[in-house]
Amino acid sequence: MTEPRASRAPRPATADDVARMAGVSQSAVSRAFTPGASIARETRERVEKAARALGYRPNAIARSLTTRRSRIIGVAAAYLQNHFYPDVLEALSKGLQARGYHLLLFTPDAARDADPLLQEVLAWQVDALILASTTLSSALAGQCRAAGIPVLLFNRTSRDGDVSSVTGENARGGRLIAEFLVAGGHSRLAFIAGIENSSTSRDREAGFAGWLAENGHPPPLREVGLYDFEAASAAARRLLARPDRPDAIFVANDHMATAVSEVARHEFGLRIPRDLSLVGFDDTGPARWPSFSLTSFAQPLQPMVDAAVALVCEMIEEPSAPVRHELVPGELVVRGSARMPPEGCVSLGDKLVWRPPLA
Repeated sequence: MTEPRASRAPRPATADDVARMAGVSQSAVSRAFTPGASIARETRERVEKAARALGYRPNAIARSLTTRRSRIIGVAAAYLQNHFYPDVLEALSKGLQARGYHLLLFTPDAARDADPLLQEVLAWQVDALILASTTLSSALAGQCRAAGIPVLLFNRTSRDGDVSSVTGENARGGRLIAEFLVAGGHSRLAFIAGIENSSTSRDREAGFAGWLAENGHPPPLREVGLYDFEAASAAARRLLARPDRPDAIFVANDHMATAVSEVARHEFGLRIPRDLSLVGFDDTGPARWPSFSLTSFAQPLQPMVDAAVALVCEMIEEPSAPVRHELVPGELVVRGSARMPPEGCVSLGDKLVWRPPLA
């Protein structure tokens, strides 16, 4: 008696099968499933109808071998407890998907440069790398260039300026905050820095301290919070325990500013803004919470992401494109955490913003 044959799994449909059923070429099938490719609407509909009938799904890995593109963009982002970066990742993911790309997240150590990422980036064959909250060494930049991987800095700049970037107005934001606090009658100012080698913290401090020096005010007291809640809490304790305690603190981002607010109110019994004014940077979700009502320099997240998506796609499609630095303007949003100057705060839609009076 013959033994029954083992049943075979059905063969998955191929692009050739779809092309035959739709009566089109295989290249037409490929174009139908490539975002942005040129193809007549009627042809696309025939291909999609045949694909549904056959249960066909395009193989992204096989296509990447043919096109030499993975359609994957790596994004390195650290300390995701800062509300700014989860919001950035969500917006980046949507923006890249609309262009036919997918986001692959790497989470390096925020206090170190991104060089250890290189082998992972090369292994995944990403089409480009966006560094969102990590520093960049010249070694990594050179290695990525040698591998043909465009690199874009988001909310960061490199010291030598030879890598394209998209940033908010870090230095101008620091200057506006200094002017705002002085106009509000404060005389003992302090600054809590983020990570020392971070261009964001460095530029915000330079703008803040620079305006004070240019206008005849003493330099601010200074502590370092490392963009970390616990480190910022410790920095706040050191400042608020001083005999010459500051009457206003500019904190390099909102995440740290919430830590300072908690310490000031619950450990030192200070009333904000009567005893102490606080200003943050980024204008993230917690800044708008009634419990913090934080005055903060707003980085316009969506325009920054839109600029980053457009620039990184240009870099992929035009490898010889020159280095570009996009600066996206922001504004100082005034809320209840800081004493208001007698003039200069104006309504803009549903927000109150600082517009320095003309001298």
